[in-house]
Amino acid sequence: MRASTYLMFQGKCEKAITAYCAAFEDGQITSMERYTKGEQGPEGSVKLATFTLAGASFMAIDSPVKQDIAFTPAMSIFIECDTDDMARKLTANLSKGGKVLMPLQRYPFADLFSWIEDRYGVNWQFRYREGGDA
Repeated sequence: MRASTYLMFQGKCEKAITAYCAAFEDGQITSMERYTKGEQGPEGSVKLATFTLAGASFMAIDSPVKQDIAFTPAMSIFIECDTDDMARKLTANLSKGGKVLMPLQRYPFADLFSWIEDRYGVNWQFRYREGGDA
């Protein structure tokens, strides 16, 4: 048994996961299946993709039907960064075209922390603590 985060996009899946994998040093798209002519989703859109970031597995799709739901800050991808430089780079890269919910700075719970919504609507939290989580 294993768990994966599952992201549903509205026609921007490939662009989003390509951007995510480029932002992370170990980011990798591991599979991508596309809708073909005659299937439920638009031809060429993502039927199912799998990818990894920071050692975690994710799944993503382009919804074959228009949805009235979107990503929300109530659910975010939390990344514990090994260095302050990594927290800075990820925040800068993934906040482009999105919005900053909590600016990158020191907080009582972190030496450096940010919470952003990327241009695709996915929420991310990046935290760096000197000495790790201990």
